Amino acid sequence: MDLHKQSAPTPPAELRASDADRDRIADILREALAEGRLTAEEHAERVAGALAAKTVGELEVLIRDLPAAHQRPAGPAYTPVPPRPTPGAIPAEADANVVAVFSSAMRRGRWRAGRRLHAYAVFGSVEIDLSEAIFEYQQVVIKAVSVFGDVQIRVPENISLRGTGGGVLGSFEVSPLDSVDSDAPVVYVDGWAVLGNVEARPKRGRRVADILDRVQDKVDRKLRRHLGH
Repeated sequence: MDLHKQSAPTPPAELRASDADRDRIADILREALAEGRLTAEEHAERVAGALAAKTVGELEVLIRDLPAAHQRPAGPAYTPVPPRPTPGAIPAEADANVVAVFSSAMRRGRWRAGRRLHAYAVFGSVEIDLSEAIFEYQQVVIKAVSVFGDVQIRVPENISLRGTGGGVLGSFEVSPLDSVDSDAPVVYVDGWAVLGNVEARPKRGRRVADILDRVQDKVDRKLRRHLGH
């Protein structure tokens, strides 16, 4: 299999639902209850369905008989992901390697993601958590290889995520994401799982802008305290 072959775009209805998507559906259902379009029992049942929904399509089913479902949104649900980097656009040498052999290794917290990251788990486990990382580049490539091991990758829920790879008596699973922001970071996960597991998905409640805002607030508070002295 060619790991560099770009996969077909995921249909919007099959995209993983975010907390923001669920909140939007809950608002529509609440409005429908207030207008008398839904009974209290119907509202409760559909809200429970919204909380359990995994894809955008499953959420849309809950409001398809309501007027709000047929109103055109102000903009597209997502913007196309930038084309995959051409060969040579991103150096083959990794900015960082995270290796676990009969052990565990992790990279998380506030760190600089760089352009390329390699993760290898051989009879061990690797955790790559980008939910608080600093994205210096829009496109980040992660090569993940698991041999009798486990590689877990977590990203903010408001970036784009793509994956190309497979498993040999193992599991390779990447939950595609499409950000509404065309300038949002894009993470490409390439790899293989041989009698092991590679998984990449969003981390709920983690968003790039929110993290940057919190960091800026801390800087501002420190500056105010310094000036106060």
